[in-house]
Amino acid sequence: MKRDIKSMLLPELREYFLAAGEKAFRAEQVFMWLHSESAGAQSGNAAAFSDMTNLPAKLREKLNEDFIITVPSLARSQTSLIDGTVKFLWRMHDGQAVESVVMEYDHGNTVCISSQAGCRMNCAFCASALGGLVRNLSASEMEDQVTLSQFFSGRRVGNVVLMGVGEPLDNYDNVIRFIELITHKSGMAVSARRITLSTCGITENIDKLAECDIKLTLSVSLHAPDDETRTRLMPVNRAVGVDRLFTACGDYFRATGRRVSYEYAMISGINDTPGQARLLSEKLRNTGSHLNLIPLNDVPERSLKASPRENIRAFTEILKESGVNFTIRRKLGSDIDASCGQLRLRADGSEQQPANQAKD
Repeated sequence: MKRDIKSMLLPELREYFLAAGEKAFRAEQVFMWLHSESAGAQSGNAAAFSDMTNLPAKLREKLNEDFIITVPSLARSQTSLIDGTVKFLWRMHDGQAVESVVMEYDHGNTVCISSQAGCRMNCAFCASALGGLVRNLSASEMEDQVTLSQFFSGRRVGNVVLMGVGEPLDNYDNVIRFIELITHKSGMAVSARRITLSTCGITENIDKLAECDIKLTLSVSLHAPDDETRTRLMPVNRAVGVDRLFTACGDYFRATGRRVSYEYAMISGINDTPGQARLLSEKLRNTGSHLNLIPLNDVPERSLKASPRENIRAFTEILKESGVNFTIRRKLGSDIDASCGQLRLRADGSEQQPANQAKD
């Protein structure tokens, strides 16, 4: 079976070329063709070995015999008429489809990518797990979302967020490999400080991530400060528990020096009471963390509703009094179902059509 060469790290490429009797510098040449934006191909890297014009023809033939270069196709793009957010649907080599989103902020453009085709976490407020988990994405399939989103949107992307479909820490090895590839100086050279990884809280892999000391931003989907409510919203909490999650996040902060952010979707009658605001304030005290409050985005297949304004106002007053560092997240791409928790596909693999009008 042919190997996915774009998912290989530079030391692995060197090992291959040396074993094949080639010079080690060939590894650097191929790596740059695959990952460097200076390679000259339309998507920022080579789509075929024939593109690698500084390699001998016989070597290109051998590479073609031993490896594949994955290149997803663009199945659909939609642009929000409200804020210019662009959502892409990519078709992978095996027919699976994933989504990514390009968003504009004052500090630059951000691409939100998927780490799995589907998701098995089954959070009660999220559309992404409606069809269950199909498979993990490879490192190259994650990188392709970044480079192709940048190319087709025409926008220079400076920030990468693993917050699309899937749970990144459920695909730990491939995600770490992806991060190593896009941060490499001979590739896209994205600073790890400009990468955000969002997780529902797989604590053993948060511990592993802390040991890697990558210096990325860890964003934790919390959504409740107590076990009863969080387990109702997020089944993963049965195996984790809120206290264990906060311990892992505290260890991550101390090991890396990187502030942890917590995501909290405001859900009417579930997690928006004054008592929960006080408990949340207590849990976050002296943690050096940041809290993102997210007015719940509509998912027709789910029965949960967004908190009314008065509940959010009362909740935030308690946070202010307690000195909690928080913001209320601005909605982007809501008219094309590109907001937090809305990414999903139909059962047949086609994109779920948004209820509102948007520009194709």
